[in-house]
Amino acid sequence: MISYKNNNGNIASGREMSDKAFDIETKSFEIIDKEIGLHSYNELEWNIVRRVIHATADFDYARDNLIIFHKNAIESAFEAIKNKCNIITDVDMVLSAINKKSLNNLGLRTICNISNLELVKEAREFNKTRSQMAMRYAATEMNGGIIVIGNAPTALYETLDMIKEGVTKPALIVGIPVGFVSAPESKNELTKMEVPFITNIGRKGGSPAAASIINAIMLLYQDKYR
Repeated sequence: MISYKNNNGNIASGREMSDKAFDIETKSFEIIDKEIGLHSYNELEWNIVRRVIHATADFDYARDNLIIFHKNAIESAFEAIKNKCNIITDVDMVLSAINKKSLNNLGLRTICNISNLELVKEAREFNKTRSQMAMRYAATEMNGGIIVIGNAPTALYETLDMIKEGVTKPALIVGIPVGFVSAPESKNELTKMEVPFITNIGRKGGSPAAASIINAIMLLYQDKYR
């Protein structure tokens, strides 16, 4: 059975779920709604933020480590999905957590170059991180695509540099790298760009958060257009 909305109108998973699994998800969302209370997000934004909290059990994503949306983020993502965009990730862990059923339903292609052996050699040669090189390798595929970065601030910085150089022009950057070195700074730099983005404040982030954002976007798209 495929469920799309529960009785309260919440966006459902868009996956084949048992009634028990769907009930657990619905109850989790109700708990999150109650604990957060009033917030400044619109309906679509809140569905994304709530799914990040659901994936991480971390309420800070609606508080101190607030998730931030460019005004055109969701609209740009929907248009990219409509055009059968590529989804490029910085690391395999993000890629692994992206919902495969949604990808298949929407006909989207995923790309992650982090394990490319040639890339490893070039990273050593040019004294760059593998994540930086992985972004460079995907320059062409990024055009009109959705970039999902959940691990490496260097990947986010490299992507921003490529945009400034005119090398690529993605439709959306989900920039949620985690860490103590350059994570907050890279996110702050992203917010200064004209490219649509979804990011958050501070050191927190990671693959589960990043993947849950793109998963939520795909579910919202399916709920709206299917």
